[in-house]
Amino acid sequence: TVNSNSHLESGLSSTREINILTCAFFIKFLLADLSFEIEKSFKNCSSSLDTVPFLFIFKGVNQIDNDLKARASAYNNLKGNLQNLERKNAGSLLTRSLADIVKKEDFVLDSEYLVTLLVIVPKLNYNDWVKQYETLAEMVVPRSSNVLFEDQDSYLCNVTLFRKAVDDFKHKAREFKFMVRDFQYNEEEMKADKEEMNRLSTDKKKQFGPLVRWLKVNFSEAFIAWIHVKALRVFVESVLRYGLPVNFQAMLLQPNKKTMKKLREVLYDLYKHLDSSAAAIIDATMDIPGLNLSQQEYYPYVYYKIDCNLLEFK
Repeated sequence: TVNSNSHLESGLSSTREINILTCAFFIKFLLADLSFEIEKSFKNCSSSLDTVPFLFIFKGVNQIDNDLKARASAYNNLKGNLQNLERKNAGSLLTRSLADIVKKEDFVLDSEYLVTLLVIVPKLNYNDWVKQYETLAEMVVPRSSNVLFEDQDSYLCNVTLFRKAVDDFKHKAREFKFMVRDFQYNEEEMKADKEEMNRLSTDKKKQFGPLVRWLKVNFSEAFIAWIHVKALRVFVESVLRYGLPVNFQAMLLQPNKKTMKKLREVLYDLYKHLDSSAAAIIDATMDIPGLNLSQQEYYPYVYYKIDCNLLEFK
């Protein structure tokens, strides 16, 4: 394995840097007896399946996977709740929250007879609103309407009237395409909503940094475990094919894509005597994802592909 102080933790800011580090890791790779207790697990593999090297490595990777799911779920829930609150404060005046727009002085509060309504007025109909809002129903307070806010399409206006005239006013306003928003000014609720958004935003920032650092460290651990599995598979497959005593050499090749087909031909000519039944299909693409054996080509030599482009999304 690589030096324990490096662990691929630095330089994970870009795909290019990760690819460089992974290639450097292969060059320095040694089987990590201390990390995975390979030698001990081989000796004891007959007494307990839990000590088989593959399962031993799997336990560590499975723990990383479980931790990732828990951490990602917590962060995504926090992010989702924050996005829901932010979504309420965006969009058109017909749907968005009005809590961050209106002020206490825009309303007549604590009155037994009067109430203030909020009305969405299309910009094309604003002149009609100014002319007609006082006559849409009885007992509308004259000159009580003001523009509180505007977006691309509409104005948000307030209007004050007597409570018993509210239903008639809403009905008549709808005929002229003036939409009355259901809104009650509650300073405590508005304050609580703002505090909740600030809390979620702060918590998201606090969780993001540690999550990224955890991902960097555990990406390294998972990648190292993955390469150990590859190395063990090469060893096991070689023993199964060529028998004991062990007499084979593992090598790392990094061919250019243009020379892949030629390399296959050369390797086939060199090692076809090892397995006469290997009717190898020389294919330059060789797209073999992960550990999916069903799609793997069969050659007279043991071959496993390692894809270094881990963060390149197609």
